[in-house]
Amino acid sequence: MMAGEILTQQQREQYLNDGYLIIPDFLSTKGVELLYSIATEDQVMRSNAMDFNDQSNKSTKLTLWFTPGDDVYGLLIRSERIINAVQTLLGEGEVCHFHSKLMQKEPKVGGAWEWHQDYGYWYKNGFLYPDAMISVMLALTEANSQNGCLQVLKGSHKMGRLEHSFAGEQQGADMNFVEQALERFERVEVVLKPGDVLFFHSNLLHMSEANLSEKPRWSLISAYNLSYNVPFREKNTSCITPVKVVADGAFLASGTTGLSADTDFLKKENEITLKEN
Repeated sequence: MMAGEILTQQQREQYLNDGYLIIPDFLSTKGVELLYSIATEDQVMRSNAMDFNDQSNKSTKLTLWFTPGDDVYGLLIRSERIINAVQTLLGEGEVCHFHSKLMQKEPKVGGAWEWHQDYGYWYKNGFLYPDAMISVMLALTEANSQNGCLQVLKGSHKMGRLEHSFAGEQQGADMNFVEQALERFERVEVVLKPGDVLFFHSNLLHMSEANLSEKPRWSLISAYNLSYNVPFREKNTSCITPVKVVADGAFLASGTTGLSADTDFLKKENEITLKEN
């Protein structure tokens, strides 16, 4: 990881103004290679993957779980530098882990995600404060326009929450509002290299195109919440349980091989808790 554990005040102001922040080379090449190799060979991860179709019936696979453990993913998710960065961006309150997911957009078949806000999903779980929630996306492979990288509307989080309804097997924001937003906010393609990290606000409008390239787009996305933001519909308690922080290098030294079969995975029938990119 890069030197330094806490983001600068200037970076926090950029996040508050734009709704997102990119940190290049957040994770070392060695760390990315470890995570990607485990992810691609992790049978527990694969057996708990769900397919979500877009409106053209192209599908994206994802595996989502709640409680971060002592496996390689959990140790990264709870690492000091990530938690300190989240704390800096969200402000006062105890940082909790809502859920993490491995996104798997395979070559040629990986589907699109409609324009949406994370909070468009999370509002339905009963969370009251969108400013207390954030997503952290770690690129495990290159993300570019060819393989369906994330696209965001810079500053659109300031619009507040929009109504969402089903589009395919996903939920998309009200397109009348999205069309107005497209005229007012800069549309940015979030091109990432392996090891780059994107932090983004729960109300930031974003989407991604289908992966029509020959290369996969894989990413690890973790959602965090401050403990005071207690939801009244969400049954899982990880979102209000303060994270037990570990040293930055713990995941590299762990020697673990992936998630346990006892991990609290999300099942597709319970997807009210789901928000995806």
